[in-house]
Amino acid sequence: MALTNPVTIQLWTGEPAEMSTEPGSEFSLWDGSIVGKNLEFETNKKITQQWYFGEQEEPSIVTIKLHPDKHGTSLELRHTNIPDADYEDIVNGWNEVYIGSIQDFFDL
Repeated sequence: MALTNPVTIQLWTGEPAEMSTEPGSEFSLWDGSIVGKNLEFETNKKITQQWYFGEQEEPSIVTIKLHPDKHGTSLELRHTNIPDADYEDIVNGWNEVYIGSIQDFFDL
């Protein structure tokens, strides 16, 4: 899967990636720009991660759900507890960098 295989992640991001589908394992994307802990995986269906934002008390949780679609796969994203200071950067990052990189890689 393009979201959980570190070799494939490096291909679509262009940066080193550390990823495992083992719950409790830590991950690093874009050469450490995004780091956190993998919480849950349902193969080809769902990824739940905790993203680290410094000393933030409440965990920032990312849930990605994948759904079969007539054109391939659709993605549903939920990201909670984003620090106010990081909100715009995170929204732009999801839209332009993360999802944008996947779309460019697969030429969607």
